[in-house]
Amino acid sequence: MLKGKTAVITGASRGIGREIALRFAAHGADIAAIYCGSRQAAEELCEQIRALGRKVLPYQCDVSDWENVKETVGKIQSDFDGIDILVNNAGITIDRLVPQMKEEDFERVLNVNLKGAFHMIRQTYMLFARKRAGRIINISSASGLVGSAGQANYSSAKAGLIGLTKSVARELAGRNVTCNAIAPGLIDTAMTREMNGQARERMENAIPMKRMGKPEDVANLAVFLASDLSGYITGEVIRVDGGLCM
Repeated sequence: MLKGKTAVITGASRGIGREIALRFAAHGADIAAIYCGSRQAAEELCEQIRALGRKVLPYQCDVSDWENVKETVGKIQSDFDGIDILVNNAGITIDRLVPQMKEEDFERVLNVNLKGAFHMIRQTYMLFARKRAGRIINISSASGLVGSAGQANYSSAKAGLIGLTKSVARELAGRNVTCNAIAPGLIDTAMTREMNGQARERMENAIPMKRMGKPEDVANLAVFLASDLSGYITGEVIRVDGGLCM
């Protein structure tokens, strides 16, 4: 489905981003894997993708830093023959109730989760517009649709990402470039495994399907949105949440 395409994926070394990178590669895409933390995790991902016969290179980048993003996208352009797909998945959480949330905690989450996506889109926007083709996929969250207690910063960032998705979709629709958002619910990743056991059980019970999702549930949708099959879909926010927000 993605043969001959090059995909840039932020937050690619773990969780949902890692699964998206692997699924894209399995469907024929070459991967520019952007990570911020563990070089070892990024290299392990690259080894798996190379085993699938695809080209892959890791790039360490703080997406909240405009100059860092500009430099990284420039390197990707010189290393690959163009960019066809952008997946904005990089994200962090710093959870606290509003009275305990520091201003820098609020700003840091918005800078990575929302501003980081803006930086990546801004840096690749004209590449897509000039070639009159491209797919942009933003990984939002169910928290951006309904809000989550203790996550005012995260929910604000993910809601803002939905607004960014719709604005970019309108701007680029005439250039045959689509921009859509995926809103995962409770997904079984390293981050959710760190949750308090009782809190996790309460959340699972609130899901109509009575179970957590898997990273591949999100990745499978991302493959579809990145492919030619989704060419007439843009500006959409698609939930992958087991019915949590219906």
